[in-house]
Amino acid sequence: MSRLIMGLLIPSFTSPELIIFAVLVIIGIVIIMVLAAVIHFILPIIAAVIVYLFSGSLLYAGFAFLAVAILQLLVRR
Repeated sequence: MSRLIMGLLIPSFTSPELIIFAVLVIIGIVIIMVLAAVIHFILPIIAAVIVYLFSGSLLYAGFAFLAVAILQLLVRR
């Protein structure tokens, strides 16, 4: 009887199950962090695309991205 209760309270996982679970959790955290970074930099990305479309220069687009990203970080703090 006590084994049945202990089995219900403390589930037994196999080692591969725990490893797969840990890997999936880590992958999920990485995906969430990447999405947060992309969402955070949407405005600089849009600015870089607009500058690239008007000038045709990747150098100017890079400067625009960098400038808007720095301004965005400064304004948020």
